[in-house]
Amino acid sequence: MNQIVLTGMVLSAAPVGEYDKRVVLLTKEHGKISAFAKGARRPNSPLIGAVNPFSFGEFVMYEGRTSYTIQSANISNYFAELREDITGAYYGFYFLEFANYYTRERNDERDMLKLLYQTLKAISNPHIPNRLVRYIFELKAVSINGEGPQVFQCVGCGSQEKNMEFSAKKGGLVCRKCGQDVIDKIVLDNSTLYSMQYIESSKIEKLYTFTVSEKVLNQLGKIMEHYCAIYIDKKFKSLEILETLL
Repeated sequence: MNQIVLTGMVLSAAPVGEYDKRVVLLTKEHGKISAFAKGARRPNSPLIGAVNPFSFGEFVMYEGRTSYTIQSANISNYFAELREDITGAYYGFYFLEFANYYTRERNDERDMLKLLYQTLKAISNPHIPNRLVRYIFELKAVSINGEGPQVFQCVGCGSQEKNMEFSAKKGGLVCRKCGQDVIDKIVLDNSTLYSMQYIESSKIEKLYTFTVSEKVLNQLGKIMEHYCAIYIDKKFKSLEILETLL
């Protein structure tokens, strides 16, 4: 077995046997991986706090033929503040579950890891509405995965004419000609369109640097709810719980 050091975040952890845990991590080097943390449920284990969801840092592990085994961890951020706010915690669990669904082993997931880290920092920031953090995360995540809506030109003909409408089913903006028979098209507020363009085109580090009006926030929410319902074939348990808290 080879000893390696991976930088990443714990997405989920589940008990295995009497004292062990099976951990899913999103790593910079190997994408999403599953690893065993032997003895992590023992009271005196050095891994007891390191292999919980949200933990971000360096993980020293052995890479076997079919599995990884965590030996030690140096955690730089536990995101402990999320554990003090049940609503914030379930927003966080939703982001973890979303990332778990979208990422793959041996795939380059550095952008998704970076987005996840910045999003968990943002959800702890009282100056940014939690709902806005959620919609930014959702839109950027589907864009990273190559499934984001086209918000710069018509999805049908490539036109960049003004006053185009948005269709979730078509996958983005539609011009007057291409949108004649589209039944779900809506008129976007200019600020909503600009926000979506900013989210899709900006660097991840710059995402959570703006706020929007309640009108724009509500429109973003309706768009992302509709868009995710069409293009994401999964019901997230954490989101269902979160929506009962709001």
